[in-house]
Amino acid sequence: MTINKMLTDFDPNFVEVVYPLPDNQQIFTVDITENLTLLEVITQSGILAHYPEIDLAINKVGINGELKKLSDRVKPLDRVEIYRPLMIEPMAARRLRAAKQKLKSKG
Repeated sequence: MTINKMLTDFDPNFVEVVYPLPDNQQIFTVDITENLTLLEVITQSGILAHYPEIDLAINKVGINGELKKLSDRVKPLDRVEIYRPLMIEPMAARRLRAAKQKLKSKG
């Protein structure tokens, strides 16, 4: 198959729904033919059935790395992201790393 043939076969009417896990990320693809919201795309992806720990009242969502509301609309080729809650605040994590580094340098 030539490059031109591959490009003409490409159907851009989809979005990816991504849920990052500590050791990998799960990606679900949804075909969109109408103007859908983030909530509708996430629901249609089936990701909520695979990961019951996702609570859209708690987990933040975004498109292409930018925080969005569940009522925001998606466009073809968007990357819908479901963010996990932070396990530790960034400032606390930095303090812990600094303390560990300090102990290493002493010992």
